[in-house]
Amino acid sequence: MRKQPGPATPLIGITPDIRTAKPSPSGHKREPVILLQERYARAILDGGGTPVILPITSSLTATRQIMEHLDGIVISGGNFDIHPKYYGEEPIAALGEIKQERTEFELELIALALKRDFPLFGVCGGAQAINVVLGGSLYQDIATQAPHSMEHQRGDLKEHGGHKVKVHDGTKLKQIVGREQLEVNTTHHQAVKTLGKGLIVNATAEDGIIEGIESPAHAFVLGVQWHPEFLIQRDDFQKKIFASFISVCRGLRQLANLRKN
Repeated sequence: MRKQPGPATPLIGITPDIRTAKPSPSGHKREPVILLQERYARAILDGGGTPVILPITSSLTATRQIMEHLDGIVISGGNFDIHPKYYGEEPIAALGEIKQERTEFELELIALALKRDFPLFGVCGGAQAINVVLGGSLYQDIATQAPHSMEHQRGDLKEHGGHKVKVHDGTKLKQIVGREQLEVNTTHHQAVKTLGKGLIVNATAEDGIIEGIESPAHAFVLGVQWHPEFLIQRDDFQKKIFASFISVCRGLRQLANLRKN
């Protein structure tokens, strides 16, 4: 009798940040470093997944091979901006630091995930990257380009929440959290301006700034402008977002195992 596959633990790839090499005081060149805040891995573990830190590579072949071993991908946030050339605009003075190598890796990874209907969760800049891949644009700087908006760069409140967002009816996010409002943190100076093809808005701030997006055409493609991984220890609704994402990844892994058997 063939043994049935047991509960699967999905492997979740997380994109890290990269620090460019700078000469040491003695003049020796230092190696570039990839790094990831522990809170992302903890959120995946708490949600029932196994986190895997992804290497940043320019090789499309390597990226495809990496995806073969994963069940889902988290595009993490970072203290950098996506160059506006990727959505057809010229940079303004308020544009922040650019990390081209990381940006191009993440945009390619997202494009592959969308093509394969691969579970994808974007956090902060990760949500913006999903929007850009699908042809959308960003506010390069909210304060400059949307001057009537509230202050969205409140890093001092990142572990407590900085403002409320409205969760839109008929969205996956609303299905996950079951609430009309969420208290979220806010540590960004950019945001989605025009939506990418096939995306819908699932959350907005009180000033109308888009705080969440998703694709109804995919099994799980969802992005939020805030950092739920900072809030999961004090807010079960934030934890539910990770748990729902990992549940979809687990289901796809179980289905793949059944097909193999």
